[in-house]
Amino acid sequence: MTDIPRRAASRTAKLAALPLGFAGRTALGLGKRAVGIAADVISADIQQRTAEQLFSVLGQLKGGAMKFGQALSVFEAAMPEEMAGPYRQALTKLQEAAPPMPVASVHKALAEQLGPDWRDGFAEFDDSPAAAASIGQVHRAVWKLPPARKNGKPRLLPVAVKVQYPGAGEALVSDLKQLSRLAGMFKIIQPGIDVKPLLAELHERVVEELDYEMEAETQRVFATAYADDPDIFVPRVVASAPRVLVTEWVDGTPLASVIADGTVAERDEAGRLMAILHFSAPGRAGLLHADPHPGNFRILPDGRLGVIDFGAVARLPEGHPEPIGRLVRLALAGDADGVVAGLRDEGFIKRDETIDAAAVLGFLRPMIEPVAVDRFRFTRAWLRGEATRIANPRSPAYQLGRKLNLPPSYLLIHRVTLGSIGVLCQLEAEASYREILEKWLPGFAPEHSAAS
Repeated sequence: MTDIPRRAASRTAKLAALPLGFAGRTALGLGKRAVGIAADVISADIQQRTAEQLFSVLGQLKGGAMKFGQALSVFEAAMPEEMAGPYRQALTKLQEAAPPMPVASVHKALAEQLGPDWRDGFAEFDDSPAAAASIGQVHRAVWKLPPARKNGKPRLLPVAVKVQYPGAGEALVSDLKQLSRLAGMFKIIQPGIDVKPLLAELHERVVEELDYEMEAETQRVFATAYADDPDIFVPRVVASAPRVLVTEWVDGTPLASVIADGTVAERDEAGRLMAILHFSAPGRAGLLHADPHPGNFRILPDGRLGVIDFGAVARLPEGHPEPIGRLVRLALAGDADGVVAGLRDEGFIKRDETIDAAAVLGFLRPMIEPVAVDRFRFTRAWLRGEATRIANPRSPAYQLGRKLNLPPSYLLIHRVTLGSIGVLCQLEAEASYREILEKWLPGFAPEHSAAS
């Protein structure tokens, strides 16, 4: 049976095996210490084995576990190279693959969602899935559009048909509850990732992502906002139901392939397009695409960035929050007091917290280096350096970071921005990111407002 496992005991057993395996490896590490093997060798060994088991189990379980694995996978660029190498392929696989559900289950879901005559809407339907996601799989098909003129033949449109896995909702909730108990494990793999807020935020979006009608409406808004855009392509929605979504098919090179095999120029351009999508969408659509893992993007033959999944979004009807752009601008100008005052106003610093303004500026300045210069190349080394600076308990940045707060209203924006930066570092992409922010981020360019 390749549907999402329905019995909680089966899924729980696999997840429960993770901390048991970790405990065993930790005990092995203590034994090695007793015979004099260097602690850093033991630590790297435990990290690697833990990561291999973790991502293997997450990939098998689909549902919330796989979704969490996808969210984590964008942080791969921050991991030390000696660790990232052995399981980079496993992370990429999480973004693109999962075992298919039986054909009978697909047909049953289509009949329930589109009606017993569902086949009448299609000229062709491929029973073999073309791709898999965390809560559903995608089939290629050809949709019959109404004739352009009376008595004419139906027009044919290649489409993607996303069908939700049976039991996906129950599995998502169960997985995320289980994973919340394992938060300590992830600090072994990457100490700089605090997974508890990530899990809480993912949990909040379970209901939205399970409703394909809601996703369809979101995709229509994006498609309207980016109609005839020279940089971004959003496929149109053809038909939708709560558990089935039919959209225009997108041909192109998966972003994961560009990361792995693209030329420098191709990777640079992909990074530029990703940044444009991230910063322009709130102003143009009132939405922020909130699932920036590479599996959701294609580079089209004409060079545009194709976006193919809109299940996770942040709703920003007023656009990107103006304080973000303003505070980055003040930090670049060296206005430490202005930065601290703004951070207090937004809740990043508690009202009664005594804090050194110059130290705060020193903490933030390296993070905003990409927009301090005309052109910047994101690299894995840069991201690892920042992760180490912020996550090392001996670092002054770590001590200062403990005094800063992340307001709930900024949590999703923060997570998506970090995820997007992770993808840019996987691409090792160079572009004029400052120019993109000047055009699209409210408050960043004082001489004019963001484009609309």
